[in-house]
Amino acid sequence: MTQRVSIWRRFDYVLFGTTLLLEIFGLLMIASATRGAIDPDIISRVPDQIFYAVLGTIIVFALAAMDYRLLAALHVWLYLALLGLLALVLILGSVGDAGAQRWINLGIRIQPSELGKIILIITLGQYLSERYHRIDRFSTVFGSLIHIGIPAGMVFIQPDLGTTIVFFLIWGVLVWSAGLRIKHIFLLLFAGLILMPIAFTQLEDYQKQRITTFINPDSDPDAAFNIRQARISIGNGGLFGKGYANGSQSQLRFLRVRHTDFIFSVIAEEFGMVGGVTVMILIGLVIMRILHGARTAADPLGSMICYGVAAIIFFQTTVSIGMNLNLMPVTGLTLPFISSGGTSLLSILMGIGLAESVIIRRRRV
Repeated sequence: MTQRVSIWRRFDYVLFGTTLLLEIFGLLMIASATRGAIDPDIISRVPDQIFYAVLGTIIVFALAAMDYRLLAALHVWLYLALLGLLALVLILGSVGDAGAQRWINLGIRIQPSELGKIILIITLGQYLSERYHRIDRFSTVFGSLIHIGIPAGMVFIQPDLGTTIVFFLIWGVLVWSAGLRIKHIFLLLFAGLILMPIAFTQLEDYQKQRITTFINPDSDPDAAFNIRQARISIGNGGLFGKGYANGSQSQLRFLRVRHTDFIFSVIAEEFGMVGGVTVMILIGLVIMRILHGARTAADPLGSMICYGVAAIIFFQTTVSIGMNLNLMPVTGLTLPFISSGGTSLLSILMGIGLAESVIIRRRRV
């Protein structure tokens, strides 16, 4: 009993409280963005998000109570389970927008590639921690690339370019934190420059169009329309915004996919620059608390888990806000904690739970 009490005493309540605040705010923004909708799929977004938020919050405490090293001991089975789920998506997955096949129904509708982000942090982290003193060998680095490359390839052909990039981001952050050598960095950068044109030719037409529209908006006026509407929404908000559920661009339906890709524009229109900056500060606080957990972790595996989770949150936040401001191409990545997307929210909260597990078992300073 004493040990249980001491464990929860080390729980990071600031991290959890900030996460919970962002979850609640996200629900309110999805409710505003879908207000007055007649499409059954759009109407169900708020109750679905509430379900995943409650489930995810329970998982936070469950993972925090569990020693992350126990999960790492199951890394082989977790990795095989991920490959199995991704294979199941390719065979039986439901087809969504633009022909993307990313979801399966296992009682609840899930997107395995989202869960894969967290699973890969555990499995790749364990792979690198077992070889921590051999990171100077290229065989170790190459093995880690194979480890991430197989699931990344399966996600790429769904097709899902955004999540594929996140998978390789996880790889880059983890091998860097494990001590990747400078000579290997230059070798991999050279290989990446060679492979990038080849990878571009394998993209779907709509994915190529997103990139060309970002470079030249006049090439596709219809696609550029929503980007312009997003910028108008942000501009309309001014300093303090028009008030909750009073944004003209979102409420009058000028702004499309406002509950997912462009939810930051809804925030900026309704709560202004102050609201948008506040959301960024809160997400920044979450990242800082997780990075603090990485610095005080009891072992390299704990550090890599925290670095991986922080990297996902930072990258998705940067890309999501960047595409709302037309600073980055549209990728479909969600704004963590805020955007509608059940499995996406679930995976982020799983990451928070893992980070809490590391923080609870941190070394004594």
